[in-house]
Amino acid sequence: MRRRKRRRLKWRNIIRLFLFIFLIVGGIYGFTVYKSFNSAVATMHEPLDDKQNSEKQPKALKKKEPFSVLMLGVDEREGDSGRSDTMIVLTVNPNNNSVKMLSIPRDTMTEIVGKGKEDKINHAYAFGGVPMAVDTVENFLDIPIDYYVKINMEGFKDIIDTVGGINVENDLAFKIEGINFPAGKIHLDGEEALAFIRMRYDDPDGDFGRQERQRQVIQAVIKEGTSITSLSKAPDIFQAIGSNIKTNLTFEEMISIQKNYKEAGKNIKQLTIISEGKMIDNIYYGIVTIAEQQRIQDELQAQLEMNSES
Repeated sequence: MRRRKRRRLKWRNIIRLFLFIFLIVGGIYGFTVYKSFNSAVATMHEPLDDKQNSEKQPKALKKKEPFSVLMLGVDEREGDSGRSDTMIVLTVNPNNNSVKMLSIPRDTMTEIVGKGKEDKINHAYAFGGVPMAVDTVENFLDIPIDYYVKINMEGFKDIIDTVGGINVENDLAFKIEGINFPAGKIHLDGEEALAFIRMRYDDPDGDFGRQERQRQVIQAVIKEGTSITSLSKAPDIFQAIGSNIKTNLTFEEMISIQKNYKEAGKNIKQLTIISEGKMIDNIYYGIVTIAEQQRIQDELQAQLEMNSES
């Protein structure tokens, strides 16, 4: 009996030792992850001075109010500010637990706010950076843009490589930049993913097909980045994100979104703007009718509960 008790005590002590070591290592790793995340957020943070309200917005997120985000995918190269070839608006509503994702075609003709003329909507970023892009999208959609996230697409491949690549479902077999993309489920590294989302001329759906590939890649990156297998890569992921993403979201706001809007992120509905291609002075534009523009505005305003008396 005494031997059995000693063995039990011995195994209990061993188990306790393993638990103690696990908690210590976990605590050290957790601190490393927290530190790297905090450092990445500090590097990423670039407020919009004329729009950022440091008191109002965090309170709104804590109260679980709907909000909007403009995602800009920008090809920034040395000596060139680039254009926002990817423009995606997310409207997040925690009350109906949904996110509506709208891709705005880059060739869409609209008024460039601050420039005093009509042009392709993606030129707004080239003319006036993030502030002009935000103002122009707000005017086009008739909704407030609370936050922006600007992604350097050249560096986006580093993020994809850091998470170990992504899986997407390819509906159209094609070849671009010497890379073959067969139809079906395919695995992409960073370089391949960039080529995958840039192709549009050989797509029968043109820019709409390209937008669908962009959405797939973004959703796949989010999925891989938040998976359990990526936890060990967290510091490297945060470093890659910090180097290639800019946003006016603060650390506190990101925490509030993660805490209060998690369920909404599981229900993403994709919206599409219907436009008609037209050549004007030998330049291609996407023309959106007033009725179509109003349809999109109404849907986004309802998602943000802009007409609610509350």
